Amino acid sequence: MMIIEEDMVKEVIIKEGRRIDDRGFKDYREIKIEKGIVKNAEGSSLVEIGGTKVIAGVKLEPGDPFPDMPNEGVLVVNAEFVPFSFPEVLPGPPDENAIELARVIDRIIRESKSIELEKLQIPNTKKVWKVAIDVIVLDNDGNMKDAAILASIAALLDARFPSYKIESEEEIKVDYATKTEERLPIQRIPFGVTIAKITGKLMIDPNLIEEEAAEAILTVGGFEENSKLFLCALQKAGNKGFTYDEIVQAIDIGLEIGKSLVKILK
Repeated sequence: MMIIEEDMVKEVIIKEGRRIDDRGFKDYREIKIEKGIVKNAEGSSLVEIGGTKVIAGVKLEPGDPFPDMPNEGVLVVNAEFVPFSFPEVLPGPPDENAIELARVIDRIIRESKSIELEKLQIPNTKKVWKVAIDVIVLDNDGNMKDAAILASIAALLDARFPSYKIESEEEIKVDYATKTEERLPIQRIPFGVTIAKITGKLMIDPNLIEEEAAEAILTVGGFEENSKLFLCALQKAGNKGFTYDEIVQAIDIGLEIGKSLVKILK
């Protein structure tokens, strides 16, 4: 059945120059973002792109810095899929898809220097704040990367520090039931735009059928600063490749579309 649908996707593009759901090649499906949905997290969000649904939660806790970065906070990203959220996902430990998803999110946040990690030192202690982002894919109808990146950034923007008391250099008591008004030091809002190549055509936000039909897929990570757009990450998937010109075109498309995602997040 999937093979027939893939052939239909390609045939419509070749013969009619359009996508099977009639979107333009640079059009997202409807995007919905809801913040603050997980009450026991310091920040959270639910993002829907079409039929794809992803939830992200942010936990903040005092911890030890990495030995080679003693003056910086710690960022950790984990991702998992709800069993049967799409056909390939079965109950069990995180698979390679979940690991790859977490790496993409981590890379875009880290390489954009979105969070000022050096500001996460806890004064008068040897501790720093650990920022843990947990991403759960609830439903996958394609392009879960963009949804997961949006959900992660929205959750970071939603996060507030819990109340805490410094007992000593090594001990900090945290009252997670009480949130302060202090936000994470976010200096840039990054984005990720995923572009599929099908029959030589480039299109953003591939749905699940389009992903199956794609020869190659590229996720473009970037950020905006002082009204300028910057590239910070690329992640390729799929069995085939892109030409140099296609990569340049995909980056241009990704940065152009990414600007609109930043506006949604703000």
